[in-house]
Amino acid sequence: LLMTKAAELAKMGEVLTNGQIGGRRNIIINGAMQVSQRSTSASSITATGYHALDRFKLLYTDAGTWTMSQSSTAPNGFANSLKLDCTSAKSSLASDSRLFIMTSIEGQDVQQFKKGTSDAEQYTLSFHVRSNKTGTYQVNIEDNDNVRIVGSTYTISSANTWEKKEITFVADQTGAFADDTGDSLAIMWALVAGTDNSSGAVPTAWEAKVNTDRGAGLNINLADSTDNEWYITGVQLEVGSVATPFEHRSPAEELALCQRYYIEEDGISMRNFTGGTIAVSIPHFWKTTMRAAPTITGTNATANETISARGFQAYKGTIGSGASWQLTGTKATAEL
Repeated sequence: LLMTKAAELAKMGEVLTNGQIGGRRNIIINGAMQVSQRSTSASSITATGYHALDRFKLLYTDAGTWTMSQSSTAPNGFANSLKLDCTSAKSSLASDSRLFIMTSIEGQDVQQFKKGTSDAEQYTLSFHVRSNKTGTYQVNIEDNDNVRIVGSTYTISSANTWEKKEITFVADQTGAFADDTGDSLAIMWALVAGTDNSSGAVPTAWEAKVNTDRGAGLNINLADSTDNEWYITGVQLEVGSVATPFEHRSPAEELALCQRYYIEEDGISMRNFTGGTIAVSIPHFWKTTMRAAPTITGTNATANETISARGFQAYKGTIGSGASWQLTGTKATAEL
């Protein structure tokens, strides 16, 4: 008991020293998997992209067929998780087969790591994970500005049991993150990796990125059976060498953070009651300033004069008497 208390006090002292208590600690958006604007479940997935939960993207090449969903299966203290379910197996992998889950972070949001300086900080990643498939997995941090990578393995020891993982990655004094809205840092969990992504070595120290190292520590193939599933939640990335308790944010705050990258809105409409023909130009503002001028889809989405990170100006040159014009099913995407 005394040793346990001493260890707790030592850990608290380290947290206080490196300034991890106070303010915003978790750099990850939607780490508790609360927001799923596109869909709570997407099936028949055989392509790279954002399919269900916000801010978590699937990297895919020839690795079976998958369903991604927002699951209510979660560890104590959480209501949701991201679930990947294999629905069509790929037991014999091609050299380029891959299935990675990743989340990307803007450069202006990772300046506190002081990367590329003599004062560079460590990175601590924590998350809860569960799978029927026990074995050794790999997770990486990638510096996209300088094409560098660092990685670590972790083990799922007990089938169908939530396990919390805490991993500290070394600091990197080479290559600063750009202070902008670009894709500077990505966290990537490897789940399936053919030899193109696994024939190297785990990059335990920062190095120039080599694709063969991205899944070198993976000793399982999550795509080898339709019985396979993998869950994750409680994802937190923070400065320093200590994993602090997960920083919970309200669903409303998390949604607003996600809407910087993707928004679904009802759109706008106009009906002409003038008795003649009119032209209209209608401004519309996003719920929050987006990361960049987004790509817009939806009915009449091409009828936009201008599109910016703050909103758009929709234009219709001719609306007859009694007629209506609308921009509906609007989806705006400014993902990394």
